[in-house]
Amino acid sequence: MERKVAVVSAAQTKYGKSTITGREMALTAAVDCLDRSGIDPREIDLGIVANCFGVVESQAHLAPILMTQIGNPTAPSFTVESACSSGGSALHIAYAGVRSGLYDCVLCVGVERVTHLPLAKSTEFFSMGSDYAFEGCCGATFPGLYAVMARAHMHERGTRSEDLAAVAVKNHENAAMNPKAHLQKRVTVDEVLASPVVADPLHFFDCCPFSDGAAAVLVMSEEMARKRGAEAVEIAASVRTGGPAALQSRERLDSLDAARLGAAKAYEQARIGPKDVGFAEVHDCFTIAEVMAIEDLGLVGAKEAARAAADGLTYRDGRIPVNASGGLKAKGHPVGATGLGQVVEIFDQMLSKAGPRQVPKNEIGLTHNVGATGGSCAIHVFKRLR
Repeated sequence: MERKVAVVSAAQTKYGKSTITGREMALTAAVDCLDRSGIDPREIDLGIVANCFGVVESQAHLAPILMTQIGNPTAPSFTVESACSSGGSALHIAYAGVRSGLYDCVLCVGVERVTHLPLAKSTEFFSMGSDYAFEGCCGATFPGLYAVMARAHMHERGTRSEDLAAVAVKNHENAAMNPKAHLQKRVTVDEVLASPVVADPLHFFDCCPFSDGAAAVLVMSEEMARKRGAEAVEIAASVRTGGPAALQSRERLDSLDAARLGAAKAYEQARIGPKDVGFAEVHDCFTIAEVMAIEDLGLVGAKEAARAAADGLTYRDGRIPVNASGGLKAKGHPVGATGLGQVVEIFDQMLSKAGPRQVPKNEIGLTHNVGATGGSCAIHVFKRLR
């Protein structure tokens, strides 16, 4: 019998440049998450670790190491890699396992550490998430690939560099109020436009940083959550979709097939429409990615998306708050942890524990976690568990 699934705890480390290893960050986030829930680690039925670049620290197969460290070495565990959507993919697997009745309690942890690498090397590792034979090995980096999508959006929608800069301004403002964010500095539109061009038309402040960090989410069946009296948020929809991996395989470049398809399925599963969503954490690895996301998800209309930030629609007090955490753009992007870090923000917002970042409409939240340039996507809808 299919069951309701709930998030009962969520925690993360500070994002940024870490002086400790990935396994230590993963343990820190996991312990904080478990302490917040009060659960005995031996009650966990399954452990999932989302991680892409553990090999740069000579440590693959991180999941059983983490489960051993928290005191439950005999529980089954495994590591998930789905590029930047690894965290959202881990949560989807946890959701499926609990909803089906196979498990009652699953711990998901995402972690990444890359800032100790030379920039050229970390950029090379990131490019391996693209269709490397046709993109990465030919010199195409993710800023370059998203710049192509930005140019297409400008051509099709009349989007301006000023519109993209407004997204950066909003997300930096939110991150300045987030003690866990990587970049806690406010910027202006003029500062964004005056920053160096990374890949035309994207400037330095249009791009998210490489970040280290970890996030953890504890998932339970509704029955187990209620028995424990846990503060909980229902996962009302969990969807994973795919799209053409390489840009040359796509019919259009100003939108992501995986996001549009995933949104439609998620709304149907949650029995809501896009207008019911109170706030969202979307995958804004570049400012153009947020613009495309809010349109693909139906949170704003096609004619509104480009100027949504400039017009105040996506601010915390706007019609549909987007990336109150600061998003990837300013909160940071520790690849394996990113999707689960989005859930940490959703959890805190829905329990009204987000402090100065608190959004007014927190009954229904959504996360949108994209792998690479849209080859994979994980979308989750969250509701208050009554």
